[in-house]
Parts: sequence; C-alpha cells; structure tokens
Amino acid sequence: MTERQKTMGESHPLLTYFMAAAAGRFPPADGGVTVLPPLADGLECSVAFTGHAVVASAMPSQAVHAHGPDGFGASLSPGFLRHLAGPTGWIGVIGATLSARGTGGTPRLAELTDADGHPRVRYARELRTKVKVYGDERGLITLADGLAGRRELSIELHNVQDSGQGRGRSFLADALSLVPEAEPVFAAVAPGNARSLRAFLASGFTPIGSEVVLRPNRKAARRTAGHGTSFRIPAPSRVRSAGSG
Repeated sequence: MTERQKTMGESHPLLTYFMAAAAGRFPPADGGVTVLPPLADGLECSVAFTGHAVVASAMPSQAVHAHGPDGFGASLSPGFLRHLAGPTGWIGVIGATLSARGTGGTPRLAELTDADGHPRVRYARELRTKVKVYGDERGLITLADGLAGRRELSIELHNVQDSGQGRGRSFLADALSLVPEAEPVFAAVAPGNARSLRAFLASGFTPIGSEVVLRPNRKAARRTAGHGTSFRIPAPSRVRSAGSG
C-alpha cells in the first residue's frame, strides 16, 4: 500500500466516487443527486456520472434539490450552477472527466523549478495543492492533488500545432511515468478542445463523467435577494489552452 492510499481515508468523500468510477464502478443510473459537504478552501463542485450526479456544497441538501438538479444533465445546467455559486460567485469551465493509470518506472520528464509564472501553473495553484511541474521542449505538465484529493494531471504544449503531430500523445505517455504504476490519475478536458481530448483518449484515458468547480459567493446573494438589484457575472479566470485544465 502506498502512502497516498494510506491517507485516502482522510480525503473528501467525493474521492470514493472518482476512484470507483476509475475502476468501472458507477453510482446507480437512477436520475438522482447525492449531496456531499463542500470541498476545501471555499470550493464546491457538481459532478455528473451516467444517470447520477454528485454535488459537493455548503448549501443545505434541501436547498440544492430545490432548484431541480437531476442525474440526467440538469446538475450542470447554467441556472443550477448559478444557483450554487450565487450571483457573483466564480463558475469554472465544464470539463469531461477522464482517468488513466500511472505507468511508473523511471520518470521520463524532469521537474521544472522556473515555471511559477506560467498561466497554467498559476491556475493549478489556485485550485490544487502539492503542485509539481514537469516538462521538456514539448511543453509542461502539472501534477497535483486536485478535486476531492484525487491526483490530477494537466498538460500544455508550447506550440499548439504540435498536437497534430503526435507530440501530445507522446508527452502524455511520458507524463504517466510520473505516477506510480496502476495508480489512478485524473484530468478534466473542455469538450470543445478536440485536439486535447483526442490526445488524452489515444493515450489511454477513459471518460468517466463531467464536472465543474465553483467558488460561491452567497453573501452577495443574500444582499441582493428581494431588492431587484442588478449584478454583473464575472468572467472566470482564463488560461491559454493547448491542453487540459
């Protein structure tokens, strides 16, 4: 048993769903919604599996269900996500949730110590912990503890045109050597990022669901409730993307 596996019992209960899905075991496809406690650092999320959704939120379960989410897609609808986040809360980009297994062995990418200013690294550190950065002339990889404590990988090629030449697939194959053999690793890829999605699928990643992370601001919701006050929905942080989030 690895040190990571020994500490899983201390992780958020959503991690159990991710690990089970990575092993091919999914919640019942009953159209239901399971509500769990919020994530750390003020974050929340809505995760859709086939026919069942899991929402991690500080909002009471009754309030979550009052806005009509279901396991058939409504848990990721714009109206429901705004309900969770509040009128000025941040809503991330909906991503396809993918999983693969580490290959272990000798790491085939070197750790980078001079990439702190890179937008993808800054973004990773906003949402994740224990962020490490690896790379070479093709691009960079972040490997971190992410949503619910799962191990997350993100990739960015230095030249997006390289993704059509097999570099994305080879880079991902090398990235999997950074993860111990057979341990699950996860990624969230915007469905419209077709090049990235195809590279992940060709590298052995399997779709297990879809997800969105939020940082709610419910104080603003209480201030504006009942007063007809208009508000501006802020644009989420954006990262120049040639890979996954």
